[in-house]
Amino acid sequence: MTHEQFEKAADYWKNKGITAIPKEELKKAVEEYIAANNTCALATGTGDYVRCTPIEYSYHNDKFWMFSEGGEKFIGLEKNENVCLAIFDKYDGFGRLKSIQVMGKAELIEPFSDKYNEHAKIKKIPIEALKKMESPLNLICVTPVKMDVLFSDFKKEGYSSRQILE
Repeated sequence: MTHEQFEKAADYWKNKGITAIPKEELKKAVEEYIAANNTCALATGTGDYVRCTPIEYSYHNDKFWMFSEGGEKFIGLEKNENVCLAIFDKYDGFGRLKSIQVMGKAELIEPFSDKYNEHAKIKKIPIEALKKMESPLNLICVTPVKMDVLFSDFKKEGYSSRQILE
């Protein structure tokens, strides 16, 4: 592909007209979908290194929270707070698409801080059990900056299937 062809492909959705759903209605649909799921693909990276990790999440206080023992995702997290996470249903045809892609900022929460302990309580993990571990679980918090939402069902309501929530 030429540079121009790559640009055209990258700008496909930008150049397509969107019939927007009201923001509060979109936010409600997004939060319901996030709550109905618990696993995402978390992409981290730095320089020419990228990693995409399936990981369990919780969503509260308008943020995604993920406990992790460790792994190569931390190579990117150390040097780059910008992350992307995706939540999606199994593909079952164009008329049944459902996914959210979240661009956000990640931060690591200090073990046993108030935020850390609050999340452990939400996950029903006893703090004493966490303190007994060889090394504490890492807590990643992702604050969404932009969500690209693709719900085929929006078309039935007269809206574009692709929406953006910022």
